[in-house]
Amino acid sequence: MRKALVVGGANGIGLSIATELAKRTDIEKVYIVDKSPLSEEFANEKFEVHQFNLTLEDYSIFDKFQDVDTLMITAGFGRLALFKDMDESMIPLSFNVNTIPVMRIIKRFYHKLESQQDFYCGVMVSIAGFMSSPFFSIYAATKAALKVFIESVNVELLKAGSTNQILNVSPGSLKGTSFTNGKTDLSVTDLWLRLLLRKWRKRTTSIYLNMRKSSKRYSSVIRMISVRRGHIRMIIKLNQEGFNIILGIKRNRKR
Repeated sequence: MRKALVVGGANGIGLSIATELAKRTDIEKVYIVDKSPLSEEFANEKFEVHQFNLTLEDYSIFDKFQDVDTLMITAGFGRLALFKDMDESMIPLSFNVNTIPVMRIIKRFYHKLESQQDFYCGVMVSIAGFMSSPFFSIYAATKAALKVFIESVNVELLKAGSTNQILNVSPGSLKGTSFTNGKTDLSVTDLWLRLLLRKWRKRTTSIYLNMRKSSKRYSSVIRMISVRRGHIRMIIKLNQEGFNIILGIKRNRKR
């Protein structure tokens, strides 16, 4: 039986991933590490919750989870403002929450990534790490650092002969999360989450997600683009009302 670890799994996207993993019959246990406690309404018999602040120096807590074969890191935060209006303390704090913990945790599990055994690892990054935008300067910088870090480690793993890769999941604006002081709503995040987990493969290295709301039909539309070794694998549009797949497979032309 398999075991999974979700860092930042007490709310929002992390909780959605933990809940979906717990539904699987081949998953025996889902460890959750989060600064916040898990609300009783989301309790699950497969969950084992550990409270931990990622800004602490001692990361030995992660040595307890060496029996997992699935690792998903979703912890992070963002405060959006013009750079001139941002307090200087937000610069180190943002990197100490969004960026450095990811590197430290992956370092703790690197031997699993490097092994010949299947190890599924994903990191919730952000579309902000791919683009320049006002109000996003510090937040985008923390995510851009993660993007390049993941790409670099994946090349190292590939060159070392490992079949494991780190998945970069980069959402745009997603409802149902606590990112912008919103409320966790699993019914909203569940729309794209099931597809994300279904398409989670070792050789898939990036997934870009975007949810937008139609002012006329009040239906959520999700786009998922899965990138594998530089080629677009899939573009899918899902309508919240019908879960209809409108677009299918698309590949870049070979040069």
